[in-house]
Amino acid sequence: MVESWTKIFQTFPEANFLQSPLWAETNRLTGCKLIMRTFEDKAMYLGIIKDARRGRYLEIPGGPLVDWQNRKLVKAVFESIIEEAKKEKCVFVRFRPQLFKTPDNVQLVNNLKTEIKGLDLRTAPMHLHAQNTILLDLSKSEEDLLMSMRRQTRYEVRRSEKLGLKVIEDSSEKAFEEFHAVQSETAKRQNFVPPSEKELLAERKAFLPENLKLYKVVDSEEHPVAYGLVLIYGREAEYFEAASTELNRKLPGAYALLWRAIKDLKAMNIERFNLWGIAPPGVEHHRYSGVTTFKTGFGGEIIEFIPAQDIVINKLKYKLDEIVETARKKKRNL
Repeated sequence: MVESWTKIFQTFPEANFLQSPLWAETNRLTGCKLIMRTFEDKAMYLGIIKDARRGRYLEIPGGPLVDWQNRKLVKAVFESIIEEAKKEKCVFVRFRPQLFKTPDNVQLVNNLKTEIKGLDLRTAPMHLHAQNTILLDLSKSEEDLLMSMRRQTRYEVRRSEKLGLKVIEDSSEKAFEEFHAVQSETAKRQNFVPPSEKELLAERKAFLPENLKLYKVVDSEEHPVAYGLVLIYGREAEYFEAASTELNRKLPGAYALLWRAIKDLKAMNIERFNLWGIAPPGVEHHRYSGVTTFKTGFGGEIIEFIPAQDIVINKLKYKLDEIVETARKKKRNL
């Protein structure tokens, strides 16, 4: 299965770790049930069963991977997804295809409504995995990447070197435990829900040794300033998790960390770096507004994927989930 899966994955240059065997293993280690299907060596999907308080659902992040122009194959893939969701007694299916948000691509997804009888397809009330993001082209030279940055970002990168900030790569279990503790404090300050230590350690176990880098930035006196977790699969790497101490308010630790990650990924011949999550265009007072200013400073291309879609299986139970998630989205400024 994994060999066939990997072979199909490689035919989709837009794909990233979300549809990889490593993400499947991460979720298996955290106790999720998985559904993995391939179709004639031409399409595939990784489905993750999530047991929420309001009901079970099937999540397909960054997928399915299918030629959306091949409508016969698309129909077969989604009929399989719906069948599996019903078999698992899911309230709904949530998928976020790895398709840029263009009128043509939106239409390709909407066509499902007429192609599958009785399909109840809706835009999800909550986003799924970096719907709005920035992609850095790592085929550029270091000099070109620096020149693509905002002037202030370039200044902070160089200032971090003058201040003697040191970036350490350490993927040990102890380092992950330290990262989790600091991220938990960061989450309290910035009002977000961090991953659990179990989830972080599952990522470590699944992605090591070649597909994960945990960075820590320290000042000249070895005090921790910033942390960042990078996941790598296929052509793409993700700036997946981050954390910082109060020192990061006055020291450019996060700038030093990202610049080190960019140079390391270039040395690995990774094609692009996904900075993983910014505010949607034109949305003010979003929770990601601050980090958007930071990330856009590195240049790159601002990307908007088609928003997460829900296929409703149980309309009554889904209504409750929709109300709760809509309220949660508003409360969290998402």
